[in-house]
This record gives sequence, C-alpha cells and structure tokens, in this order.
Amino acid sequence: MHGGGPPRTRGRVDALARRGCAVTATDIQDRSVPDGVAFVRDDVTDPDPSVYRGADAVYALRCPPELQRAVRAVAHDAGADCLFTTLGGDPAVVPATPTTLEHTTLFRAEGPPGAAGGSERSGTGRPTAGGESP
Repeated sequence: MHGGGPPRTRGRVDALARRGCAVTATDIQDRSVPDGVAFVRDDVTDPDPSVYRGADAVYALRCPPELQRAVRAVAHDAGADCLFTTLGGDPAVVPATPTTLEHTTLFRAEGPPGAAGGSERSGTGRPTAGGESP
C-alpha cells in the first residue's frame, strides 16, 4: 500500500485495521502507513515468503499487468486469496473475476498460477496489502 495514495485507498486499509484485522503493507520503497498498519519493504518479484505467511488475502492496489502474475504467485504460495485493482484501463492478465465497486473494479484471481481452481485460505485473519504503483 502506498502511504501517499488516494484517501479512498488509505481509508480501505485503515478500515480493515480498525476492525481488528492485522494488516501488513508492502512496497519496494519505504512508505508511510496509517496507524495500526505494519509496513515491510518487500518486492513481489523476489519475495520474502515470511512476509506473506499466514495471510488470508494479498491485496495489490493499482497493480500493473507486469506484476499481476508475481502477486498471484505470492498469494498462492501463502495459501491466500489474491485480490487486486488495476491502473485505469489496464487489463487483468491473470484469470480473475471482476467486481465493480463505487470507484474501481476489484479483481479476484482464480486458482493457483498455471492451474485452474480456487485458492486455499489460511484462516488467520491477516490480510497483506501489496505495493501500490505510482
């Protein structure tokens, strides 16, 4: 999650934290995050699996096409659901089910990388917000 992102973005992550969800934001650059949100510097193209271990969901904000496969792989390896939004008119390049929200489209990646089917859930209540593109 990009700490300087749009108020809607910060609000979504902040709302999860206020509801008692453990939220960890990641990015390749240091970012500020709302109170109650942890931050870890990580790169989904060369991830530290311990950052995502135990997550129920990996949620990538404004995820460009070139990072969608990596985000999906990180989520799959963690046994987590993979959710993402894209930049403007960027397409989802991984199989995903879109849901239209008020200001964006939320995609839920389908199945593990390279196979059909759904993802498994870890059951720990720990979403991880992925990095947000500038």
